[in-house]
Amino acid sequence: MNTPKPTAPSDSSPLTHFDAQGQAHMVDVAAKAHTHRVAVAEGRITMEPATLALIQSGSAKKGDVLGIARIAGIQGAKKTSELIPLCHPIALTRVAVEFEVEASSNSVLCRATAECTGQTGVEMEALTATSVALLTIYDMCKAVDRGMTVGGVRLVEKRGGKSGHFVAT
Repeated sequence: MNTPKPTAPSDSSPLTHFDAQGQAHMVDVAAKAHTHRVAVAEGRITMEPATLALIQSGSAKKGDVLGIARIAGIQGAKKTSELIPLCHPIALTRVAVEFEVEASSNSVLCRATAECTGQTGVEMEALTATSVALLTIYDMCKAVDRGMTVGGVRLVEKRGGKSGHFVAT
């Protein structure tokens, strides 16, 4: 069997997870400097007012919805490389998941921060933490509100690494 020789990633494509032949590969970060890297992501789950009241009162049948969602988000960040095929396993130094109840929009805003000192960024870990936390809220409340919507998951800030500082507008 004639196996093609591996080639260096093409500089002509901005998509770093593809080689010169267009094949998916894990990016080689060996030559990158170890730097302190931080990423912050956010997203929102919107629900019926009664569902939000259950969350706020702590009287949901499954328990402390936001407390459990916080732990789920942290676990999600730690498992990112198992869920996203080309992500590097990262030694996270910090993951924080915070919630803000927004009664005016019947929603909960989730903001997750991931940090490491390493050769690749933690954007995917912050995004995964946010997504998993919001999905956990959905799971815990779906018995009373199947119409909840999860949305707006996005990177809001990243620091460290070659590409520098990014802040979403």
